[in-house]
Amino acid sequence: MMKLKIAIQKSGRLHDDSIKLLKECGIDINNGVNKLKTEASNFPLEVFFLRDDDIPQYIEDGVADIGIVGENVVLEKKKQVNIVEKLNFGKCRLSMAVPKSFEYNSVKDLENTRIATSYPVIVQEFLQRNGIKAEIHEISGSVEIAPGIGLADAICDLVSSGSTLFMNGLKEVETVLKSEAVLAACHNLQPEQQQLLDKLVFRIQAVKRAKNTKYILLNAPNEKLNDIIGLLPGMKSPTVLPLAQEGWSSVHSVLNENDFWDIIESLKAAGAQGILVVPIEKMVI
Repeated sequence: MMKLKIAIQKSGRLHDDSIKLLKECGIDINNGVNKLKTEASNFPLEVFFLRDDDIPQYIEDGVADIGIVGENVVLEKKKQVNIVEKLNFGKCRLSMAVPKSFEYNSVKDLENTRIATSYPVIVQEFLQRNGIKAEIHEISGSVEIAPGIGLADAICDLVSSGSTLFMNGLKEVETVLKSEAVLAACHNLQPEQQQLLDKLVFRIQAVKRAKNTKYILLNAPNEKLNDIIGLLPGMKSPTVLPLAQEGWSSVHSVLNENDFWDIIESLKAAGAQGILVVPIEKMVI
């Protein structure tokens, strides 16, 4: 039986979330200590554990059919791969930072500076888009110390909380790229491999939808029912069931996480009572 070969990060910030996602998709993986390759027991999937920087190359070469990798890595490496799905984890930003003493007003202040980065391709494209000429110094680690040792005037590096920049006397001034983990795929998958990928993406999308939604149940007086239903989007429309107590109904619906609190407050104001919120494990539509 043909298997789909997936590459994920051997260690680091994306490894645990990648394994968690696959398990949430119902795929059982035994990733023992120091194993570089394993197979799923209940899905035709072979897993390679690789350095994240190497994953796009493995996909382009067809050694791996798909991979979970940072979008920033895909864009930097410029390999022939397709981004199939954004995965909503591993979120960060690639940002320009300068010393706190640097008087910065706009991107034009980067003209004729020296910029240290591990992402020379992305930085060069950013500078070209903005009509800036600067000298790029490619370094592989500890980018944030470059201004302090006189190697560069500015840096471009991945930022999550910004605490590392602060500790090194730097301030963030420009966001070059917002990145997250993505599912990338080889350009020339065989039909059987594409079918397996489609099944995996179907599961991933169901997991993602569930994380962004909440299932709610509430009691509503019938005279307020139309007002309350009007506040609830649901997947198609809310479910309404009569309660044993005359004049009341139970209303069931699904809310988007981003709109949750605003709608809950409106429901209370409209007369809803006994609102129960339940997490959703999977959502298939």
